[in-house]
Amino acid sequence: MAAQAQIGIIGGSGLYQMEALTDIEEVRVETPFGDPSDAIILGTLDGTRVAFLARHGRGHTLMPSELPFRANIYAMKSLGVEYLISASAVGSLKEAAKPLDMVVPDQFIDRTRNRISTFFGEGLVAHIAFGDPVCPNLAKLVTDAVDSLELPDVTLHRGGTYVCMEGPAFSTKAESNLYRSWGATVIGMTNLPEAKLAREAEIAYATLALVTDYDCWHPDHDSVTVEMVIGNLQKNAANAQRVIREVVNRIAAAPPESEAHSALKYAIITPLDKAPPATLEKLSLLLQKYR
Repeated sequence: MAAQAQIGIIGGSGLYQMEALTDIEEVRVETPFGDPSDAIILGTLDGTRVAFLARHGRGHTLMPSELPFRANIYAMKSLGVEYLISASAVGSLKEAAKPLDMVVPDQFIDRTRNRISTFFGEGLVAHIAFGDPVCPNLAKLVTDAVDSLELPDVTLHRGGTYVCMEGPAFSTKAESNLYRSWGATVIGMTNLPEAKLAREAEIAYATLALVTDYDCWHPDHDSVTVEMVIGNLQKNAANAQRVIREVVNRIAAAPPESEAHSALKYAIITPLDKAPPATLEKLSLLLQKYR
């Protein structure tokens, strides 16, 4: 498939569409890893072509553990995406990160159990470097965009650790306090598999984490209602669209360099002439510049 968008956007809970998109086209992308969460929406945002995907489907029909992470990232890669902005609803593990705040994390902790977080296997081994799981240059564009907009009721937190849990149940208080003892900032259920797969696909990746509420460690957590969380989701979605629009404009004006764009250069361990032909064919999109 010919490249159609340099910038990809994955919208999490509450962010199922980008209202500012024009010239919209829905694309159903077939991948070797099955179907993505939904059709990918190709559209124009202030003159720049972007690819948007509702992570959980537009009717929020997929649980975190059910998400086709490999298909989602592979589909973005097949459309030519080089920069991926992931917006996600999260709970806060720190008093300072209050509901409606935005966090652009620079680290992850993996607490998932049932996720496939690699494209490799089946006779072909690769080990990506993942010490810095977020592209720092893309993350800086995101934080600079948030700063420039001066959003009301929003405090920006540059850096921080995102705990990725399995779900769908939320944490116990013991777990929540354990994550706080680790110094983690926010908790969610989706972004670490995306970050790993994006790195393998040589896509620069950054997370815009949108705080909906405090996790259960907080003494006021029991007073949180579904209505409050939904209200925060809606406000976060509106703010996220403004931030993403600004980030897209900044990328279009000056695409940042990213080490992610050559992540496989020294990662592939198996000599490609020793790998099974079926696996090479399956991963041809990722391997084409190394063959």
